Amino acid sequence: MSSLLIGLIPALGWGFQSIVMQKVGGKFTNKVMGMVIATTIVALIVFMFHRPVITANLLWGSILCGAFWSIGQILQVKSFDLLDISMAMPISTGEQLVGASLFGAIIFHEWTSGWQYALGIVSLIVIIFGIWLTTFQEGKTDKKQNVKSGVIILTISSLGFIGYALLPQLFKLNGWDVLMPQAISMLICTSILVAFQKDNQMLGKKTWQNLITGACFAAANLNILFSNAMNGVAVGWTLSQLNVVVATVGGLLILHEHKTKKELKFTLTGLGLVVLGAIMIGITKQ
Repeated sequence: MSSLLIGLIPALGWGFQSIVMQKVGGKFTNKVMGMVIATTIVALIVFMFHRPVITANLLWGSILCGAFWSIGQILQVKSFDLLDISMAMPISTGEQLVGASLFGAIIFHEWTSGWQYALGIVSLIVIIFGIWLTTFQEGKTDKKQNVKSGVIILTISSLGFIGYALLPQLFKLNGWDVLMPQAISMLICTSILVAFQKDNQMLGKKTWQNLITGACFAAANLNILFSNAMNGVAVGWTLSQLNVVVATVGGLLILHEHKTKKELKFTLTGLGLVVLGAIMIGITKQ
């Protein structure tokens, strides 16, 4: 029972991350800077108790992970200016699931048997259909144009997150070892990208208030390591994907995002399909 509760912490952390940042407010630059500063603080605390041997492999892998995460996170947060959380998060999660699964199957040969390929391909079709349902909009053309622009930004963002997820596996990095060097890379890369934005207010009041957003991310990031160790990767990974349910329902209930009756029906159906696809992919990891 305790292991399952630990397994739900990443879902809650990543799910509430987007809700908290929207409640706190500020420019997208404040939100991402608050996240990386909090993440670096937590990584420093972990580093005091777990000091990895710094190798070239760890260094380069961490630098690249941090860079990909920075691109993914900045663009995801920027998409929230165009899309509601209840639309953006199912799309983002679905795209990451599809991309990471395809790369995992092709590059890392995670699917080796016929049943894994069969279930995996069906799961990807289910997720893609679910994503399509969540983008349904009634009403004005300018609103639909925002959806189109937001989806493009989210797709590029998802590529960044996919790289962030797969690079540790490519470099054969331990999750605990990578925390500190990766956090430093996140901080540096995000600061550089934010510095190029006009009136970025990167160290303004809202940045420090968004440390709580970073605390949500850091809690999820740490506990996924515990969850995978206690529950196994298949269960731990699948439980973490429930963050999309937390974010979507939170967007509707906490942020009071408006949807017509038909839009709500499409969104919840699409969300259900994305979650179903995630569970199916989790089964292929066994």
